[in-house]
Amino acid sequence: MKFLIVDDHPLIREGLSHVLLELDPMAEIVEAESADSALAAARDHPDLFLILLDLSVPGAHRLSLLQTLRERHDHVPVVVLSATDDVDIVRQAIDIGAMGFISKRSATGLIVNALRQVLDGGVYVPPQTLSTLAPAVLPANAGGAQHDADGSADLLKRIGITPRQAEVLGLLIQGKPTKVISRELNLAENTVKTHVASILRALNVANRTQALFVLSRLGARLPALIAERRPPTQASR
Repeated sequence: MKFLIVDDHPLIREGLSHVLLELDPMAEIVEAESADSALAAARDHPDLFLILLDLSVPGAHRLSLLQTLRERHDHVPVVVLSATDDVDIVRQAIDIGAMGFISKRSATGLIVNALRQVLDGGVYVPPQTLSTLAPAVLPANAGGAQHDADGSADLLKRIGITPRQAEVLGLLIQGKPTKVISRELNLAENTVKTHVASILRALNVANRTQALFVLSRLGARLPALIAERRPPTQASR
């Protein structure tokens, strides 16, 4: 697996490199210390599995770098690592398309588990943030649990989400619009809209961002997100 670490502090990049090597001892790690070098690295390495992003690197203004990375490289999941736990920043980052938000003050074990959760097709939001932002969802006893692919399918089924809707949901929480979901799943746009409405109703949420918070709390993993973790083939670039 290949990872991109974007942070302007060498010691933090070194520490994150050790964390990533716990996930994959054979990992290839690319580093960037500014917005410009991050965009160049993402351009030069289209086979990235994951980007770890500090929002405040030189050349970035608030969420501008995250926005640009999502626009140019939407096949690569981005996890934000930040010194702030501000709920509004977390919400805005998730709105833009981040698949996780981790505090830099987190213990190494938590960071490893959070990144593993994202790479396995899940999403990660800090529990203290979820308690503020995630609405109540059934089943109530599922909060905080982690599920493998089979367990997630069973969980989603109990909530009332079909396998086809799970595919739609996986693309929806990546921030993909209806037209793109329709094209990728070979569905009519009206069918996608119907699925989205059913999904939001089943999760008891009003929008994509709330759906992502709920999935993080439930520990669900989606096949579409696991597929997104695979780098594009040479033919598809």
